[in-house]
Amino acid sequence: MDNITAIFKEKKLKLTPQRIAVYMYLRSTKEHPSAETIYKALHKDYPTMSLATVYKALKTLVEVNLVKELNVGEGNFRYDGNVTPHPHIQCMSCGKVDDIEGLSFDDLNDKIRNYTDYEIISNRVYFYGICTACNKEK
Repeated sequence: MDNITAIFKEKKLKLTPQRIAVYMYLRSTKEHPSAETIYKALHKDYPTMSLATVYKALKTLVEVNLVKELNVGEGNFRYDGNVTPHPHIQCMSCGKVDDIEGLSFDDLNDKIRNYTDYEIISNRVYFYGICTACNKEK
């Protein structure tokens, strides 16, 4: 909680209860929820918070690097409270997104420099497959 307070103070941004709620929700889960899922999860405790407010809170949290936005295709965004670099895998059947634990691509930008004359700024690595639950259904 001190982290979000310090960052918002440094950036001269207002730290609203809604922003805190969205941030704390994402920090409390290993899931990678959509804005709609976050809205539904918080609606009971924040009945006056609109979906638009959730989107605005997410946008701000992404801008200050407290939350990662994952573009899992076709304008379908998910959010991750774990901002340390790590790869993700998405089920091509149900759309579920999971972290891949124990695999690091920290040095990927340095390795790629040997294969291009581009200045490497960043990367995003996504894996796709079929999750265990969907495999069992087949």
